[in-house]
Amino acid sequence: MKKKLFVLMMALVLVFALTACGGETETEGEDTGLTAEDIKVGFVYIGSVEDEGWTNSHDNARIELEETLGVETMYLENVPESADCEKAIRDLIDQGCNVIFTTSFGFGDWTEKVAADYPDLYFFHASGYKDGDNFVNYFGRIYQPRYLSGIAAGMKTETNKIGYVAAMAIPEVIRGINAFTLGVKSVNPDATVEVVWTGQWGDATLEKAAAQELLNKGCDVLAQHQDTTSTQLTAEEAGAYCIGYHFPTPNVAPDAYLTAPVWNWAPYYIAQVQAIIDGTWTAENYWGSDVVKLDTLTALNADSAQATIDEASAKIAGGEWDVFTGPINDQDGNEKIAEGVTLTDEELPQHGLVCRRCDRHHCGITSKR
Repeated sequence: MKKKLFVLMMALVLVFALTACGGETETEGEDTGLTAEDIKVGFVYIGSVEDEGWTNSHDNARIELEETLGVETMYLENVPESADCEKAIRDLIDQGCNVIFTTSFGFGDWTEKVAADYPDLYFFHASGYKDGDNFVNYFGRIYQPRYLSGIAAGMKTETNKIGYVAAMAIPEVIRGINAFTLGVKSVNPDATVEVVWTGQWGDATLEKAAAQELLNKGCDVLAQHQDTTSTQLTAEEAGAYCIGYHFPTPNVAPDAYLTAPVWNWAPYYIAQVQAIIDGTWTAENYWGSDVVKLDTLTALNADSAQATIDEASAKIAGGEWDVFTGPINDQDGNEKIAEGVTLTDEELPQHGLVCRRCDRHHCGITSKR
């Protein structure tokens, strides 16, 4: 999912909360008169399709979209979060694309601008908060498998020190850190989670340095919100363990990889393009669980990890409980969510538990300052 700088976070939090949780129907579906042969879908990627991370997850879904519906697709990769994004979108349109998916947070403003110029085309922005008559945002409840991966980490650590290499200090990333930490503490109350920020979505050199800093502090399990596998490789080199992200990568660090929260965007892409073909599409924002999951646990996990994770997963799937259900205190012991209270989608991004950044290394409930 992608983002801007922390200075924008608090100004955008309320809008993000109101749009990301399902959104309002802006445009009623009408017969488009389109067939699969008329559809050409363009994707704008921030990274490489071979990054074994965020972009790879979107591109796998693009391929599945082609195979399922028979539509033509194309993509532009390694597009910066700048005016280059606007150029990329317009280039795709010039090549006949009438459905556009932009897949990084920093692409939002450019997507909005081009969507206004082409009211008869369809625009989708991953992880954003803006929308319009022909322009929606979409994201998944990745915090749920984040929590489950925290259980795996909490049951595996021997030092009770777990590290987390994080990208941008915005609501989505902070929410994920807190969900992971809650998972850790649900099985290991003595464990702490330390965060080091890189300020980049994907920079292998920065990620390696951040991971090494955490290892030097005694962390023996590393998690990440980054687009490369550098954190996982660094953990394996040091004889530590790792939790991946975005994409299943058990073969990248086979002696370290425990599991990962991963994306499956295909159900969303297929459903949206099919609705356009059927003439039933409406401009509705998406915030759901069917595009996220926890990767298969490897044999490196604690013996009872699978059973513990299955139990927690069943509670989430059953709707009886969710990750941010109280009682939950912040890292200073202050109650943030009362017992039995579950944060609503509208409350989740703006709640102090999720959005308070303490300093470079800590946030929310993560650990003591």
